[in-house]
Amino acid sequence: MLAFVGAVGFARIFLTTSDGPRVAHALAIVIGDAIRFHLANGNALVSHVDGATALLLSEGPNAYISANWYTDVSATVPTWNYVAVECEGVVRRLDHTALVDLLDRSAATLEPRVGEDWTRAKMEPPRFDASTRAITAFELMPKTWRGTAKLSQNKPAAEAERLIAGMTRVGATAMAGAMQSARE
Repeated sequence: MLAFVGAVGFARIFLTTSDGPRVAHALAIVIGDAIRFHLANGNALVSHVDGATALLLSEGPNAYISANWYTDVSATVPTWNYVAVECEGVVRRLDHTALVDLLDRSAATLEPRVGEDWTRAKMEPPRFDASTRAITAFELMPKTWRGTAKLSQNKPAAEAERLIAGMTRVGATAMAGAMQSARE
């Protein structure tokens, strides 16, 4: 599940605060057994998350499934397939050196995924320093994991093929691929 979070590279971090429930959306980089992320200092979680137990959610492909794609339309309802990983753990604030390391690792991990090669060396140092003063890095050490893969695995192969064809037809190719892979 840790590898899944790293492969997705993005997560939502949930926390109940004295201001009520909050969520942050952030890149998620796996370093060892930990998940690191950064937030803009203006984010509502920044003042609450250090030392707190938070819930981190990474999601893979997901897609709506029309009941019309089933063989027996009169016996089914629409549904949604998805892949998701949740983990809970204590979050700690990281120092500036760890923040810079996180940004470097983020670029080294994510830039190749989009066919690019950005590094902070391409940025003017004063601008980079100003940017790092506007964000804070955190690390979540996972303690509890929950993974869910709802991929119509309870359906017979012929029915799953109909669903995969329906998703492919509407452009939900990532979910169609996940379903196909789960059946191999």
